Amino acid sequence: MSNQFLMPSRLYTGMDALKQSEELFCEYGASAFIVTDPLMISLGNVQRITDILDRLQIHYRIFSGVTGEPTTGMIQEGYDAYALCPENTFIIAIGGGSVIDSAKAVAMMSVLKTIKNLCACMGRSYTEKLPPIIAIPTTAGTGSEVTQFTIITDEQTDIKMLLKGSSLMPAAAIVDPSFTLSVPPIVTAATGVDALCHAIEAYLSVHAQPLSSVHAVNAIQRILGNLQRALQNPNNLDARNEMALAALEAGIAFNNASVTIVHGMSRPIGALFHIPHGESNAVLLMNCLHFINTHMHEKLEALSAALHLPKNSDTEDGAEVFIKTMEVFLAALHIPSLSARGISRERFLQCIEKMSKDAVSSGSPQNLGIDITREQIAMLYQKLFADAC
Repeated sequence: MSNQFLMPSRLYTGMDALKQSEELFCEYGASAFIVTDPLMISLGNVQRITDILDRLQIHYRIFSGVTGEPTTGMIQEGYDAYALCPENTFIIAIGGGSVIDSAKAVAMMSVLKTIKNLCACMGRSYTEKLPPIIAIPTTAGTGSEVTQFTIITDEQTDIKMLLKGSSLMPAAAIVDPSFTLSVPPIVTAATGVDALCHAIEAYLSVHAQPLSSVHAVNAIQRILGNLQRALQNPNNLDARNEMALAALEAGIAFNNASVTIVHGMSRPIGALFHIPHGESNAVLLMNCLHFINTHMHEKLEALSAALHLPKNSDTEDGAEVFIKTMEVFLAALHIPSLSARGISRERFLQCIEKMSKDAVSSGSPQNLGIDITREQIAMLYQKLFADAC
């Protein structure tokens, strides 16, 4: 059986990646549209880009209206700003996953023109030509800089829309770990877990292929070895670089193999309760792994073996070793529970029916390749809140 494997056409990684890639900007035209957020401006990260554009005499307009996980309202504002730019303006996204996802949606809007048309793209693969995007991630987690996906919350329905298609792949990604040095600890931890989930889910997906699994295993190993190092010493450039590479490799893995149950269940929590994406993944992961172990024990054993996780004896179960490793690893990150985030048990239970429906409708849980019912998803949600509280 043959496999298609998608990657960005240009990747720049490591310290000084931005400096090494300066001439890249000239290749995409004389006008740029920068998508970012207010924090990136205040930290001076956007100025690092505009200084280059000024030197190269590339005109630019800045949109800094990404103030959280992207919504249809933000995308409309972004497109309204982009529409003021000259024809053939390319896009630079500098920020976390929300910024890069927003840039992809703005690019789609440049062709689709209306939010209604954008929402209609959910569930189909978008392949129409879009303005080129240069993605510059400032967190190590989402992998959006190397994927064909974007997640936008439809404010009319409270559904996180998964939009996808090869056109959404950034033309280039500049992954310079110096941009991640100012990331707060909770964001470092949560985005790191997001990358971890991407890699685990990609490995377990029915769509996994040899190349995606190699990147998934590499990403997990990098995260297990470096996330705590980055938290303990935020200025540790080696740890930051390893985490940036982990997020990139996890992104490449799930870009080709897709995600599964954790992300399928995480999106509805984020849409309804506005929990940061990485944090909702973190509170879901252990319950989902126990569920997976019940139905796909051999696959978890294979992942444990691929990671070379140490056993106390030859008879010790590899899947259980993996689950215990994840449990200890997550506990050390101190990511807030649902109750610590102020979510009431009563409201959460009231939303389980809608969340379960939305999770199954997303198609992500089915990527495990096993039959998963809405009732099973609902039970996992119920257990999640009980455990998290």
